Amino acid sequence: MKRIIYIILGSLCVGLGTVGVFLPGLPTTPFMLAASWFFYRSSPRLRAWLLSSWLGVYIRDYEKNKGVTPRVKVMAILMMVGMSALSTTLFIENVYVKSIVSIACLIGVIVVGFVVPTAKTRI
Repeated sequence: MKRIIYIILGSLCVGLGTVGVFLPGLPTTPFMLAASWFFYRSSPRLRAWLLSSWLGVYIRDYEKNKGVTPRVKVMAILMMVGMSALSTTLFIENVYVKSIVSIACLIGVIVVGFVVPTAKTRI
């Protein structure tokens, strides 16, 4: 039963991470890392599939460097804030939807900035 729940949660994380590629404010990397964790504990075949997919780059880089480089963090945060600002000013008219996008962006910035580990880079 635990294995099935992990597979479902991993699949949900892959879906959310994929949506995060296109939806401003929703981070991709934390969802891909969570999916990798769930698949690692439930299905080596699904984890191998995830690592070999185009989204696997995030996971392989994270595992290799034990975190995300500061440059990648800054770029991710700038992209989330920029796309959220663009969406809320130009494309979204409903104030409630603007609020949801803004809150999702804030959560994404907090997660990327403070939860996702920063890689130790050599100078």
